[in-house]
Amino acid sequence: MASLSESVRSNAKDWPRRIGWTLSGLAILFLAMDSVMKLLALPVVVETGATLGFRGVDTARALGTVLAVCTVLYAYPRTAILGAVLLTGYLGGAVATHVRAGNPLLSHVLFGVYVGAFVWAGIYLREPRLRTLIPVRKT
Repeated sequence: MASLSESVRSNAKDWPRRIGWTLSGLAILFLAMDSVMKLLALPVVVETGATLGFRGVDTARALGTVLAVCTVLYAYPRTAILGAVLLTGYLGGAVATHVRAGNPLLSHVLFGVYVGAFVWAGIYLREPRLRTLIPVRKT
């Protein structure tokens, strides 16, 4: 009976890590898809970039490369926090670009904030050292 209760306690302590990897996995899949679309310089990416003031295929591929590197750093556990910080900068640039272009707030401007929230929630739940560094305190 003791092993069953230990197993239940172990699973109860493991849920933040599992949810964290689920959130991180969703963010990684989305960011990887976005970077591949930019690296391939798909017409929709180049056309949309032009409306935002970007200069064609070379810019799309450069942004795709930066995003791919940041995403790989985030996906690899030893460099995940560095990747999250770099992704925050990248997504902040996306937010600023949409603000400058005058795009709708909830669907375009804040989309980078939504993705960033997934990135940070995921790493916060899967990385106990980060939870120690940035504790959520009960009042």
